[in-house]
Amino acid sequence: MFMVIGDVLDKQEVADLRAAADAIEFQDGRATAGRYARDVKSNLQAKPSADLDEILASVRKTLFRNELFRSVARPRKIARSLLSRYGPGMEYGFHVDDPIMKGSRTDLSFTLYLSEPEEYEGGGLVIDDVLEERVIRLQAGDMVLYPTSALHRVEPVTTGERVAVVGWVTSWVRDAAKREVLHDLDVATRSIFDEHGKTPAFDRLFKAKSNLYRMWADG
Repeated sequence: MFMVIGDVLDKQEVADLRAAADAIEFQDGRATAGRYARDVKSNLQAKPSADLDEILASVRKTLFRNELFRSVARPRKIARSLLSRYGPGMEYGFHVDDPIMKGSRTDLSFTLYLSEPEEYEGGGLVIDDVLEERVIRLQAGDMVLYPTSALHRVEPVTTGERVAVVGWVTSWVRDAAKREVLHDLDVATRSIFDEHGKTPAFDRLFKAKSNLYRMWADG
């Protein structure tokens, strides 16, 4: 399952992060690619720096404040994040992201867009689904969250520039089907509470959700 989360960043936050991104130095993205992805990767990634650390820390704080992200991902940590840039002729061929990054399991990947779709042509994120390839191009400030196990690629950018923060989430609940159940229960409990308040039915459902989370969460 993948999910689009809209308005993770507001317009001012996007502008601030984009200005900060424009002020730092980038390098060949192949430096961070795995052995088999290196040959199909052609992009730029921000060089390590204090300024980059500040950008990525700001994104992490924003994500952990986002209710929908917390419900869908059950994030234990952001295992790794990068700031990427694609100019004309750059792309990233089909690949699967590494299962372990910096000593942590990767369960979910995300792309948080800092460029508006009209700023560039091409550059769609293509996720290989069971039935079809899904091409994703979002507004700046929106994010797509998808299983790290998915085969995916970034289409060639033909004009303009595509800038995004990409990252990988270690979830408290490694099983995607269980995360989906917990998210559905979040939606149901919130709906019951908003409509009827704290009723006995709400208490029972909230208890079941909490105990399933406790049962399924990694130590």
